[in-house]
Amino acid sequence: MPAETHSHAGPLRPDDVSRLVCERLAELLALDEDDVTLDARLREDLDMDDYTLLDLVETIEADLGEREIGLHLEDDELQELVTVRDAIDCVLARLDPKASG
Repeated sequence: MPAETHSHAGPLRPDDVSRLVCERLAELLALDEDDVTLDARLREDLDMDDYTLLDLVETIEADLGEREIGLHLEDDELQELVTVRDAIDCVLARLDPKASG
């Protein structure tokens, strides 16, 4: 079931995106949500592989895609993501391109 972000029409806040990314990571990795901290390293601490990272991106795109037309994360960008915070910042930058520059 899609995240609560579909239940309201206002713009997504950074806290909404952060919560969504952490929830999806916990689901994909079968972890307790408390284990998914902003500074946790995706590969080393959470034991993510490239396939799971792609699943995360597809899940986030599906969750937010209906609200945020054009949200798309490039595969080559995924290699640069080290921490959960990096993943959240990457999504936020795609939602608001002005924020990255």
